[in-house]
Amino acid sequence: MEIQSYQNQAELLLKEYLLANSLIPYTSVICGICACKMVYDLTQLFSSVYFKSYLMLSKAQRNEWNNRSISTVHAIFITIMSLYFVFWSNLFSDRRYVGLIMFRSSALSTFSLGVSVGYFLADIGMIIWFYPSLGRMEYVIHHFLSIAAVAYSVLTGEGQLYTFMVLISETTTPGINLRWYLDTAGMKRSRAYLINGVVIFVTWLVARVLLFMHLFYHVYLHYDQVKQLHSYGLLLILVVPFVLSIMNLMWFGKIIRGLRKTLAKRQ
Repeated sequence: MEIQSYQNQAELLLKEYLLANSLIPYTSVICGICACKMVYDLTQLFSSVYFKSYLMLSKAQRNEWNNRSISTVHAIFITIMSLYFVFWSNLFSDRRYVGLIMFRSSALSTFSLGVSVGYFLADIGMIIWFYPSLGRMEYVIHHFLSIAAVAYSVLTGEGQLYTFMVLISETTTPGINLRWYLDTAGMKRSRAYLINGVVIFVTWLVARVLLFMHLFYHVYLHYDQVKQLHSYGLLLILVVPFVLSIMNLMWFGKIIRGLRKTLAKRQ
């Protein structure tokens, strides 16, 4: 009886407070930050026990090792949620005639984006604290733009479809991080490193170049709805994806040059 009472109280706390619609934007962000801390600590503990090379790294390298595990876990989570909402869920389907696409949201979509905001806040905090070892100014700009856009969608429920479209680009993050791990482990000349480079090239082309072109085309087709957003939301939808696409093309050029260099060395 006593256990059942505690269980009922826990369920009530979860439903009435943590997952109450009005509190989801805030509880989800807190959950995202706490999850980052948990992954960081678990990575540190797990790597110290199972990876001998981890203990031989410098303090800056260990921080980056742990930080990249956070970004990998977040990328897997938000990629799955983004693909679900953009391609499989009916929430943003044109065939659903309940409300305009630009103003559709759900408790799950808002919570997912809130977790992402928590990640970006935690990550930008680490980037600034350890600057420039975890990333230079382009990463700071990227994260601030991401926080502004995603937080706006969380707080207002507007433009969540385009936010998820942009966040699909996080699918490239695990490959980028794996490349760093292989490099740090001294496997730069391995077959795995070469395959990783090819996978990064393909995923980047699809998720950060072609998908952004699809996003701009979708905005064009639905501009009658887009222009009904508040001025700040309209600015974010028009400016943030454009700036990020420029940065993606610049990084894509570096990826192509790096892949060419790797292939030339193997020949």
